[in-house]
Amino acid sequence: QVQLVESGGGLVQAGGSLRLSCAASGRTFSSINMGWFRQAPGKEREFVAAIRRTGGINLYADSVKGRFTISRDNAKKTVYLQMNSLKPEDTALYYCAADEGSVLTTTPYDYEYWGQGTQVNVSS
Repeated sequence: QVQLVESGGGLVQAGGSLRLSCAASGRTFSSINMGWFRQAPGKEREFVAAIRRTGGINLYADSVKGRFTISRDNAKKTVYLQMNSLKPEDTALYYCAADEGSVLTTTPYDYEYWGQGTQVNVSS
């Protein structure tokens, strides 16, 4: 079992930055791949970024590439999402997720554990 708690969301103006954090507990953090997803009202949950269990391999959605950076600190059992140059279309509920599989994936259904989400609102 893995428990995930996100933090760091809020309201920011377009062009601004936020840093999301996701603290994990339970299973050995360094043995699980981690991802960030988001869901805007009326839309399906979509992939944002993912990082392999030991780091070194990151995946990004095209819509955030070059603006967002995912990272992890296995000693602190925390994964981060640094979001720069935010746009109004980035407004969504952001979820942290954990995957026990061996292959880093962008598919939400592959992730077994989810946090409750943290809201990000970007004003124009």
